Amino acid sequence: METASSSMVHVGVSGMATTVTLEQCGHNQGYMRLDNCSFCPESRCCLEGGPDCIHSVIDMDTVCKRVDSAGLGVSVSVSKDAGRYLCDYTYYTSLFLGEGRSAFVHVPPLGQPYSAEQLARALRAVILEMLELMENNKGKKHCLHDQ
Repeated sequence: METASSSMVHVGVSGMATTVTLEQCGHNQGYMRLDNCSFCPESRCCLEGGPDCIHSVIDMDTVCKRVDSAGLGVSVSVSKDAGRYLCDYTYYTSLFLGEGRSAFVHVPPLGQPYSAEQLARALRAVILEMLELMENNKGKKHCLHDQ
């Protein structure tokens, strides 16, 4: 019996972000900073023996271009480094467990420069584009854990 795959979209606030930033991949190694509970994995990685980097099956460049062309007044960009902190750790773990069917979006803090309404419109557009791409790629096999 075949089971349906689920997908996950994570959203995190980055004080360094000035755009809505679509993260293309998550990283396994390089975690050095303590989190809010003063925890950092001794191995400095998410999953010992796991691949160094896992890419989302979602083509973030395509999502970015489509949302930018919608004229929402919010800049969207693509990144290949979610920061080796909580966001990257969460994203890598989600990509690993979800076989690449995951996304992470960094947003700037409210008012810097976008309002809650602008960010909500942009996130809605991003998620709808991601869903459309995934629907169009249904059934295609992806090589996920060796990228």
